[in-house]
Amino acid sequence: MLSDVEAGYGESMILRGVRMKVEPGQVVCLMGRNGVGKTTLMKTIMGLIKMKRGAISYGGKDLTHASTDRRAKCGIGYVPQGRDIFPQLTVEENLLLGLEASSSRIYSVPERVYDMFPVLYDMKRRKGGDLSGGQQQQLSIARALVAGPQLLLLDEPMEGIQPSIVMEIEHVIESIKASKQMSVLLVEQSLTFATSIADYYYVLDKGSIVAEGSSTQLSEEQVKKHLAV
Repeated sequence: MLSDVEAGYGESMILRGVRMKVEPGQVVCLMGRNGVGKTTLMKTIMGLIKMKRGAISYGGKDLTHASTDRRAKCGIGYVPQGRDIFPQLTVEENLLLGLEASSSRIYSVPERVYDMFPVLYDMKRRKGGDLSGGQQQQLSIARALVAGPQLLLLDEPMEGIQPSIVMEIEHVIESIKASKQMSVLLVEQSLTFATSIADYYYVLDKGSIVAEGSSTQLSEEQVKKHLAV
């Protein structure tokens, strides 16, 4: 998927020679301390940051120079860090906007999305800005799911969310994994959840992959060296 990717802002290089792969149906966790380039990597995958070097492919297609909307239409959904919703639009209108990324002719919110987040069905006429922070995060995830992506990028979806909604989001990720219909690339600070849900992990440090393997291979030494604050 990613081959020798280098990217950054202006003359500042953040990512250096990153290689990464997400297999169909896998949950892959990207871990690392704050400021090591995790969000930059997610934005680079979506084409929001242009690469200086390297290649990105997905589903047999070369997306190295593809626009963000083309990547979305190829089946990549993206939930950025923070609650990036349209506060003046209703919950339903926010979700309908997510259908713009669909390659199929779907004109209404799929019931499966409301099944995952029942609170959004109950509040679909409310403005997004009237929801709590946790509900806005659920809305952000649901908006990425309405188009039925094959790969979902989640950048710290549980950050700053109340515990009850954290549990609901975790259950959604677990149900996605159990269905084996979608791959997930997850940036997550909770080591406990990351290692329990991940099929594979990558550790990023100073813009480079410094460790990788199955979740059972994540050693205490690696945690102390690359993840401990």
